[in-house]
Amino acid sequence: MSNYASTADQAGAVIAQNGPSWSAISPEYVARMRLQNRFKTGLDIARYTAKIMRQDMAAYDKDAGQYTQSLGCWHGFIGQQKLISIKKHHGSTKRRYLYLSGWMVAALRSDFGPLPDQSMHEKTSVSALIAELYTFLRQADARELGGLFRDLDAARDAKDAAKEKQVLSRIDSFETHVVPIIADIDAGFGNAEATYLLAKQMIEAGACCIQIENQVSDEKQCGHQDGKVTVPHEDFLAKIRAVRYAFMELGVDDGVIVSRTDSLGAGLTKQIAYTREPGDLGDQYNSFLDCDEVTPDTMKNGDVIINRAGKLLRPKRLPSNLFQFRAGTGEDRCVLDCITSLQNGADLLWIETEKPHIGQIKGMVDRIREVVPNAKLVYNNSPSFNWTLNFRQQVFDAWSKDGKNVSAYDRAKLMSADYDATELSQEADRRIQNFQRDAARDAGIFHHLITLPTYHTAALSTDNLAKGYFGAEGMLAYVAGVQRKEIREGIACVKHQNMSGSDIGDDHKEYFAGEAALKAGGKHNTMNQF
Repeated sequence: MSNYASTADQAGAVIAQNGPSWSAISPEYVARMRLQNRFKTGLDIARYTAKIMRQDMAAYDKDAGQYTQSLGCWHGFIGQQKLISIKKHHGSTKRRYLYLSGWMVAALRSDFGPLPDQSMHEKTSVSALIAELYTFLRQADARELGGLFRDLDAARDAKDAAKEKQVLSRIDSFETHVVPIIADIDAGFGNAEATYLLAKQMIEAGACCIQIENQVSDEKQCGHQDGKVTVPHEDFLAKIRAVRYAFMELGVDDGVIVSRTDSLGAGLTKQIAYTREPGDLGDQYNSFLDCDEVTPDTMKNGDVIINRAGKLLRPKRLPSNLFQFRAGTGEDRCVLDCITSLQNGADLLWIETEKPHIGQIKGMVDRIREVVPNAKLVYNNSPSFNWTLNFRQQVFDAWSKDGKNVSAYDRAKLMSADYDATELSQEADRRIQNFQRDAARDAGIFHHLITLPTYHTAALSTDNLAKGYFGAEGMLAYVAGVQRKEIREGIACVKHQNMSGSDIGDDHKEYFAGEAALKAGGKHNTMNQF
């Protein structure tokens, strides 16, 4: 970020070159506006944030304690408030990102209304949300810097040189709210060309990291639902290459690609892979098919037959015209998917699992790292998991295996609040609290995210407000449950006029009109009550 004084000097030189007609333009005001708008385009953001991700990946390779985190967003305001809160509570945005969930785009951003996570929503809504998120993050920069500029003016008016120096130091060391976004492109919304075109839009909007999955685009399902259908490796690798070409065409050479495999829970494929010779990638994919051996006499009309090691085999085909994989092959298919993706241009892996279990993840990562030693994962700490029940059952099973008496617990009913104060519950909560740290150390997880957190927090907070406001509490439900907490906890948007940009607008009015400016932030502004 440019130094405040040098930016003002540069602006002053340009103003001087243009003579008296520009004399009303203040170099310091120009400097302020420039510093408040550090990123001029989405590509500026993509290049800046890609470097951050690459540095964080290198740091993780040296120390697995340096893992990264993010929370999913479905609106620019949500993303903005997360970053404001991160800076308030933790002092820095380092190793903290945002996640753009295709699930939440489908459920909350489509013109069709709420949709399931099946790639039926408008694909341009993905890139539009990326642009919206960064618009709000840049506004957060402008708002915070605007407050510092006001502090600077107050220090000068008070002739407080020490305070002025302190504020200038804070301006020059300002940390932006703009952070990497891991953006979900689903299965690419079509063929490789469609994937490339959408990837370009997403990168131009600011995405430095694109996550793509190996499902069939027009059969796409949420990773935690049934009916998932995968594609042969060569089809998927073509889409990975399409995303890489998009990054390189736009000059984001260090853009990051996350290759997601849904094979663990996907038992179906839409097509038999093309194979040139035994043992090639297509043959390996086909080797997982569930087949019956046939002879010319037992073949039926419409059968699809493959030759494997000299045997004629009929892959099992469902009435949906989909082919079935052998049961129990999901983990092997996941490992093969991950290795081939990393060998063909992907940077990070995503394995969609059915439960949060470090041992399960570690088992697959260890196999992958036998071939690609620095393999790293992005992991979905999903709200689709019942975390309480899963971890209580994990503790129950571990204690049972170790011979500890668990007769006081009913494994099938461990979700009950009756167990909340028990030793088992406390141990489960300890494991949940340490899950991200332990999984980063033991299972190669570089980035932990929660896909849908604000979908659930919005529903919970709205339920609490509606229950009280439309009930006996009336207005107290809002005052005690929302506003009083905002004030006491220092939530920035309690001054909602300021958060929406009113003070920034007042500053600009003063820049443009001087003493004639009609400002909104005078003594009669009710925001002064806060």
